[in-house]
Amino acid sequence: MTDMDIEKEIVTKGKTAARVTPERIESVILEEHYFTAYDGIRAANMGVNAAWAAHPSTDLLTFCVLVLENGFAVTGESACASPENFDPEIGRKIARQNAIAKIWPLEGYLLKQQLHEVK
Repeated sequence: MTDMDIEKEIVTKGKTAARVTPERIESVILEEHYFTAYDGIRAANMGVNAAWAAHPSTDLLTFCVLVLENGFAVTGESACASPENFDPEIGRKIARQNAIAKIWPLEGYLLKQQLHEVK
Protein backbone atom coordinates (compact mmCIF):
# COMPACT_ATOMS: atom_id res chain seq x y z
CA MET A 1 0.00 0.00 0.00
CA THR A 2 1.45 3.37 -1.01
CA ASP A 3 1.37 6.58 1.01
CA MET A 4 -1.27 7.92 -1.38
CA ASP A 5 -3.41 4.78 -0.90
CA ILE A 6 -3.24 5.23 2.86
CA GLU A 7 -4.10 8.93 2.55
CA LYS A 8 -7.11 8.06 0.38
CA GLU A 9 -8.34 5.59 3.01
CA ILE A 10 -7.87 8.16 5.80
CA VAL A 11 -9.95 10.72 3.91
CA THR A 12 -12.60 8.13 2.98
CA LYS A 13 -13.00 7.29 6.67
CA GLY A 14 -13.38 10.98 7.53
CA LYS A 15 -10.18 11.21 9.55
CA THR A 16 -9.43 14.79 8.56
CA ALA A 17 -7.90 16.21 11.74
CA ALA A 18 -4.43 17.72 11.57
CA ARG A 19 -2.04 15.15 10.18
CA VAL A 20 1.03 14.78 8.02
CA THR A 21 0.09 14.07 4.41
CA PRO A 22 2.05 12.82 1.42
CA GLU A 23 1.56 16.29 -0.08
CA ARG A 24 3.15 17.86 3.00
CA ILE A 25 6.11 15.49 2.77
CA GLU A 26 6.68 16.38 -0.89
CA SER A 27 6.26 20.10 -0.19
CA VAL A 28 9.17 20.25 2.27
CA ILE A 29 11.68 18.79 -0.20
CA LEU A 30 13.84 21.56 -1.62
CA GLU A 31 16.42 19.48 -3.51
CA GLU A 32 17.05 15.85 -4.36
CA HIS A 33 20.33 14.30 -5.43
CA TYR A 34 21.25 10.78 -6.52
CA PHE A 35 24.60 9.05 -6.81
CA THR A 36 26.16 5.65 -6.42
CA ALA A 37 28.81 4.77 -3.87
CA TYR A 38 31.21 4.54 -6.80
CA ASP A 39 30.36 8.14 -7.78
CA GLY A 40 31.03 9.27 -4.22
CA ILE A 41 34.33 7.43 -3.96
CA ARG A 42 35.45 8.82 -7.32
CA ALA A 43 34.52 12.40 -6.33
CA ALA A 44 36.21 12.06 -2.94
CA ASN A 45 39.46 11.01 -4.61
CA MET A 46 39.53 13.61 -7.40
CA GLY A 47 42.76 15.54 -7.18
CA VAL A 48 43.78 13.65 -4.04
CA ASN A 49 44.63 10.11 -4.99
CA ALA A 50 45.35 9.30 -8.62
CA ALA A 51 45.62 5.57 -7.87
CA TRP A 52 42.28 5.02 -6.15
CA ALA A 53 40.19 1.90 -6.71
CA ALA A 54 36.70 0.85 -5.75
CA HIS A 55 35.07 -2.54 -5.74
CA PRO A 56 32.60 -3.00 -8.62
CA SER A 57 29.77 -3.55 -6.14
CA THR A 58 30.00 0.11 -5.12
CA ASP A 59 28.27 0.90 -8.42
CA LEU A 60 25.25 -1.11 -7.21
CA LEU A 61 24.66 1.02 -4.10
CA THR A 62 22.49 4.06 -4.84
CA PHE A 63 22.04 7.01 -2.50
CA CYS A 64 19.34 9.65 -2.46
CA VAL A 65 19.90 12.89 -0.56
CA LEU A 66 16.80 14.99 0.07
CA VAL A 67 17.46 18.51 1.31
CA LEU A 68 14.45 19.89 3.16
CA GLU A 69 13.26 23.48 3.08
CA ASN A 70 14.93 24.23 6.43
CA GLY A 71 18.29 22.90 5.21
CA PHE A 72 18.12 19.55 7.03
CA ALA A 73 19.04 16.58 4.83
CA VAL A 74 17.90 12.97 4.91
CA THR A 75 19.34 10.05 3.00
CA GLY A 76 18.01 6.83 1.57
CA GLU A 77 19.89 3.91 0.10
CA SER A 78 19.22 1.07 -2.28
CA ALA A 79 21.62 -1.85 -2.57
CA CYS A 80 21.37 -4.37 -5.38
CA ALA A 81 22.79 -7.82 -4.66
CA SER A 82 22.96 -9.05 -8.26
CA PRO A 83 24.66 -6.87 -10.87
CA GLU A 84 22.37 -8.42 -13.49
CA ASN A 85 19.35 -6.93 -11.71
CA PHE A 86 20.76 -3.43 -11.27
CA ASP A 87 18.65 -0.72 -12.83
CA PRO A 88 19.63 2.88 -12.02
CA GLU A 89 16.04 4.15 -12.23
CA ILE A 90 14.72 1.48 -9.87
CA GLY A 91 17.65 2.09 -7.51
CA ARG A 92 16.84 5.80 -7.39
CA LYS A 93 13.14 5.10 -6.74
CA ILE A 94 13.90 2.76 -3.85
CA ALA A 95 16.54 5.09 -2.38
CA ARG A 96 14.04 7.99 -2.58
CA GLN A 97 11.32 5.94 -0.86
CA ASN A 98 13.77 5.11 1.92
CA ALA A 99 14.71 8.78 2.31
CA ILE A 100 11.03 9.82 2.32
CA ALA A 101 10.40 7.30 5.11
CA LYS A 102 12.80 9.30 7.29
CA ILE A 103 10.85 12.53 6.76
CA TRP A 104 7.56 11.17 8.16
CA PRO A 105 8.68 10.95 11.82
CA LEU A 106 10.34 14.38 11.59
CA GLU A 107 7.16 15.98 10.27
CA GLY A 108 5.06 14.00 12.76
CA TYR A 109 7.11 15.36 15.65
CA LEU A 110 6.88 18.90 14.26
CA LEU A 111 3.09 18.68 13.93
CA LYS A 112 2.69 17.24 17.42
CA GLN A 113 4.84 20.05 18.83
CA GLN A 114 2.75 22.66 17.01
CA LEU A 115 -0.48 21.11 18.33
CA HIS A 116 0.99 21.02 21.83
CA GLU A 117 1.96 24.71 21.69
CA VAL A 118 -1.60 25.70 20.73
CA LYS A 119 -2.98 24.22 23.99
